[in-house]
Amino acid sequence: MPPRGCAAAGPLLLLVLLVLRACAARASEITFELPDNAKQCFYEEIAQGTKCTLEFQVITGGHYDVDCRLEDPDGIVLYKEMKKQYDSFTFTASRNGTYKFCFSNEFSTFTHKTVYFDFQVGEDPPLFPSENRVTALTQMESACVSIHEALKSVIDYQTHFRLREAQGRSRAEDLNTRVAYWSIGEAIILLVVSIGQVFLLKSFFSDKRTTTTRVGS
Repeated sequence: MPPRGCAAAGPLLLLVLLVLRACAARASEITFELPDNAKQCFYEEIAQGTKCTLEFQVITGGHYDVDCRLEDPDGIVLYKEMKKQYDSFTFTASRNGTYKFCFSNEFSTFTHKTVYFDFQVGEDPPLFPSENRVTALTQMESACVSIHEALKSVIDYQTHFRLREAQGRSRAEDLNTRVAYWSIGEAIILLVVSIGQVFLLKSFFSDKRTTTTRVGS
C-alpha cells in the first residue's frame, strides 16, 4: 500500500502536468486599437514544419472591416484579404524564420478600429505521450485528458462570447447615439414648424386696415 503522502501527491502532479501541457503550444491573443490611415504589423519566429493558425475579428469601428496580410521570411504573401470583418487561416511553415502579419486601416479616413487576433504556433502535445508506454491510461489519466479537452473548449467559447458581447455593445452604443441625434433633430424641426404655424395663423386673423379716399366734385 503506498504511503498517504504519495497518494495525495498523485492528483497534484497530474494537475501540474495538465497546466504545463496546456501552456506548451505558443499562442498570442491581443486586442489593439488601429487608428484611421494606419497599419500595424506583428512578427513571430516560427520553425519549419510548424502548423500555425491566425484568427482575427474586428470588434468596433466603421463597418467592422480591416485588411490583413501574412508574409513568410522571404516576403512571399501567404494570405491577403481586403476589408474582412473576421477570418481564420491555417498554414504550415515552409522554412525557419520570422513571419510577419499586418492589419491595415489605411482605406478609412476618419474611423479607427478595435481588432482582436489569436495567433497559435504549434499544436498541443498529448498529455501522456504514447511512446515507450506499455500500459493503457489509468482512470485518473483519462479523466485528466477529458478535463483538458473540456477546458480548451470552455476557453474557446468564452473568447467567442466575449468578442460577440463587445461587438454587440459597440453596435448598441452606436445605434443609441444615432437615435439621440435623430431625436434632437426631430425636436428642433418640430419647434421650427410650430413657430412657423403660429405666425402663419396669426397673419390670417390679423386686422387689415382699409383706407378710403373721397373725391371732391
